[in-house]
Amino acid sequence: MSHHPQITPRSTPELTPSVEELEAQERRLIFRRFTCDDAWTLGSLLVELARERQAPVAIDIHRAGQQLFHAALPGATPDNDAWIARKRRVVERYGASSYLVGARCRAKGTTFEESSRLDPDVYAAHGGSFPINVADVGVIGAVTVSGLPQLQDHRLVVEALEQFLGD
Repeated sequence: MSHHPQITPRSTPELTPSVEELEAQERRLIFRRFTCDDAWTLGSLLVELARERQAPVAIDIHRAGQQLFHAALPGATPDNDAWIARKRRVVERYGASSYLVGARCRAKGTTFEESSRLDPDVYAAHGGSFPINVADVGVIGAVTVSGLPQLQDHRLVVEALEQFLGD
C-alpha cells in the first residue's frame, strides 16, 4: 500500500473513553436531590448547549417513570424519540449509562445484543442516556440525548451534568 502524504484526515478521530473513565464519570456526577425544577433547569441547559452547536437532537429527562422534560430541536425526528426510549430503558435496567453498558460488553469482546439477549427494538446500549443518581438513594431516572453519533450524545449529556452539578 502506498502512502499519500497529501491525503490526511480533516479531523482526528475522537478517543473512545475506557470503561474505567466512564465509571469514574458516574461516580462523580451524583445529585444531592432531583426535583421537577432541576429537570427543567438541566433540560434547558442541554437545549442551550445543543442550540449553540446547531445539534439536531431530541432531549428527554425521566424520573421514576415520569417524563419531566422533553425538547426536539431543528433536525430531530420521531426516530430520535424511539432511540431515547431504547437507551433510557438500558439505564433503568442496568443503573448505568447506556454508553457504559455497551462499552462493558465491547471490553469483553461481545456486543450488548449478544450478551443481554434483550430485544434490540426495546433496548439500545448506545451512548446518550445517563443515570440520574441521587446520593443515598440511587438511580431514580435518566437524562437522554439522541441525534448525534453515540459518543457525542454521551459527551453532550456529561458536559451538561458537569455544568449543572458544578463539577
